[in-house]
Amino acid sequence: MFWNKFTAGAKEAPSVTVPPNAPSQSVAQPDLGNAGIPVKFNSVDFRDGQQSLLATRVTTADMIPVLTAMDKIGYDSMEMWGGATFDVMVRFLKIDPWNRIYTFKKFVKNTPLKMVCRGQNLVGYHAYPDDIVERFIAAAANAGIDVFLIFDALDDLRNCETAFNAVKKAGKKIEGSVQYNISKYHTIEHFVSNAKEQERMGASLIHVEDMAGLMTPAASYELISALKKELNVPVHLHCHCTGGLAVASYWEAIRAGVDGLDVCTSSLSMGPSLPAIETFAAALRGTSRDPKIDIGKFKSINRTFANYRKDLAEFESKLIGVDVGCLQHQIPGGMLSNLESQLTQMGCYNRLQDVLDEAIRVREDMGFPPLATPSSQMCGSQATMNVLTGKRYGVVSKEMKDYCRGMYGKAPGPISPELMKAAIGDEEPLTGRPADYLEPGYEKAKKDSEGYARTEEDILTWALFPENAKEFFIHKYQLKEGRN
Repeated sequence: MFWNKFTAGAKEAPSVTVPPNAPSQSVAQPDLGNAGIPVKFNSVDFRDGQQSLLATRVTTADMIPVLTAMDKIGYDSMEMWGGATFDVMVRFLKIDPWNRIYTFKKFVKNTPLKMVCRGQNLVGYHAYPDDIVERFIAAAANAGIDVFLIFDALDDLRNCETAFNAVKKAGKKIEGSVQYNISKYHTIEHFVSNAKEQERMGASLIHVEDMAGLMTPAASYELISALKKELNVPVHLHCHCTGGLAVASYWEAIRAGVDGLDVCTSSLSMGPSLPAIETFAAALRGTSRDPKIDIGKFKSINRTFANYRKDLAEFESKLIGVDVGCLQHQIPGGMLSNLESQLTQMGCYNRLQDVLDEAIRVREDMGFPPLATPSSQMCGSQATMNVLTGKRYGVVSKEMKDYCRGMYGKAPGPISPELMKAAIGDEEPLTGRPADYLEPGYEKAKKDSEGYARTEEDILTWALFPENAKEFFIHKYQLKEGRN
């Protein structure tokens, strides 16, 4: 808490400068799994770090000054695209999301670039037709994405099939993802079975996503041990610090033999964000899994990231520190910062705790889905409407109606009769793969965007966010009256 508050207003962020060859402290060697194999680190600073702390408002131009330095750290990959970044760039920042990949490729020469892909939902909030999924992934791979971290919010792998196949066709790396959460439907056996199926589908790495910071150290050791025993591919762990458990859970994961960890640089870490890489570079020094990362290299990077927080203070999450309430509401860090921002804009920030309490009830009514995007948005938005209107399900969003129809896939548990009645009445829910009910979308997007879109990437942007694309292209191409 102190570090984040200090760096948020600092003129120059302090940095530990222990040289890489400093002797380890004179203590007994810890018992670490995967002994002799250095722990790998994936940077999420430019995606989940800024998404969790700063509502995804860091621009591409502001990222450029640190890219060369970040490329020299020795990360296994750099997550910098997908998730909410695409939407925010189009809707709020008015900068071309595709240009971010090309810009990173100019400066990042050694580190593979990673995007987060929400399976059939891509970077949006509902299922897109197969032709859009295939073309989007081909375009992202062509632009320079090396690793596709693919997940489905409900762990319904039918929603990942098209994306997996498209990545294979592009010759890129698939990182499968297991969405960690706590419910009677989410057991060790469930997580392992889901991960094994993704390995069979072609994942060359399995990512465990604790998006809300729920995982205890004991649960971390148990789950990572089980996955390492059953899988033939590496296992990486991603935990947010919201509940104050992530640092201890990461250490237990290392003891269990985890291959890699998702981290942020210290001045973009902790709170609803992720643990700091410097913490583990120091903790592992001199051990059998020492990554041999020079902590001194982070001084200038930390200064830049601290300035992000200073310049974007209006967007910064107020949930800096520990929120043990996440163990109940299970809303992830990125959604928390957006929820705070939305309630502040409506003048209702004082109702945040009421919304979080209601989210617990809404999630149960939804059948206990993991609160990854877009189920987290549906749950949070519905909880907000329930609280602000004073009537549960008096207003039900289109997205929630589609969720109850089965257009997002199969919920882990039964949806409550109260929610089903309010959402779709007596309508029978669908049981098939959601995308099978959708017509192809590319040709329609191409036709609708005539006069605005000028490239294949533009057409895909239109297909994903048609409600915001027109305004975006008028700004991008300086169109006087739209089409010309």
